[in-house]
Amino acid sequence: MRYSNDKRTVMTLDAGGTNFVFSAIKGEKEIADPVILPAHGNDLEKSLKNLIKGFKEIESKIKQKPVAISFAFPGPAEYEQGIIDDLANLPAYRNGVAIGIMLEENFNLPVFINNDADLFAFGEALAGFLPEVNSKLEKANCPKRYKNLFGATFGTGFGGGIIYNGNIFFGDNSAQAEVNRIRNKLYPHTNAEDSVSIRGIKRVYAREAGIDIEKCPEPKTIFEIGTGKIKGDKNAALKAFEEMAVVAGNTFANTITLVDGLIVIGGGLAGAHQIFLQKIVDEMNNNFITLNNEPLPRLEIKVFNLEDKNDINNFLSGETKTIKVPFSNTKIKYDPLKRIGVGISKLGTSKAVSIGAYNFALNKIDGFF
Repeated sequence: MRYSNDKRTVMTLDAGGTNFVFSAIKGEKEIADPVILPAHGNDLEKSLKNLIKGFKEIESKIKQKPVAISFAFPGPAEYEQGIIDDLANLPAYRNGVAIGIMLEENFNLPVFINNDADLFAFGEALAGFLPEVNSKLEKANCPKRYKNLFGATFGTGFGGGIIYNGNIFFGDNSAQAEVNRIRNKLYPHTNAEDSVSIRGIKRVYAREAGIDIEKCPEPKTIFEIGTGKIKGDKNAALKAFEEMAVVAGNTFANTITLVDGLIVIGGGLAGAHQIFLQKIVDEMNNNFITLNNEPLPRLEIKVFNLEDKNDINNFLSGETKTIKVPFSNTKIKYDPLKRIGVGISKLGTSKAVSIGAYNFALNKIDGFF
């Protein structure tokens, strides 16, 4: 259920390795200026005190008493119990820290914590990518509609979230959609995140450009070099995003064989999609070669780039046709083209996470999850 016009207020947090950004949401809209406090990732006491301080400052800024606290926090974690454990970018949170119960006791409110990629996918499924695609299909008089979505975030790490028929897919160990651990196609001894991440982009650029990794520019600069906007090693820049795309495309292909839904990409690296998105789609549409040396499509479905004008037109058109029911005069329309689309966040990653966190909390309170 979506709560776009709900009158209840939920306090939220965007938890990063450097800063904690606190806010409050009502009817899917931010109603308080954010409060930003250092995360103190190496000092647990300071970090926990800032968690409490940040929410207290937000609570003092809003007129209405909030009904819940809901936010994204990096994993590994036992999200249902509100326990954070062994974080790479917040090393103080090791051996299990029960921040959920801590906040419940301090604020006398229910506290809901989830993975940022799950909440990103939920926000895009409710208010962004998924409804936009379905709206375009309706306007094109195409009978096809989508209910399932895989959301991926490209940034410091490679995250994933699955929305199944409008609901977040929850695993039994708070470890669902951890696509970062799928095998890396280009470097099979490691995982996909080593290529689909900021560090992956920088590593390949430094290697191809023949420079030390310490002197490597940030991905935004590498993207601008790749598009010719600024000077630099263009071939190295394009190679960096190409490797990321091949690994991401292979990971998506593995994932979508189980999910069979649309794919939306967010995160800091999504802004460079013009030089990597088509390569992801091409990778997903590649062929296997059977043991009889014959080509076999990588997927049973065709993948379209929904940021490309020609591709989206073909996606919307499909192959709708009319067939006659056997032994009957009845005729029906159907679209036999099995297809999905890959596109970029329509809300922006942070907004999608906020909308996801807000709706997640109210769905939990109202008993839908």
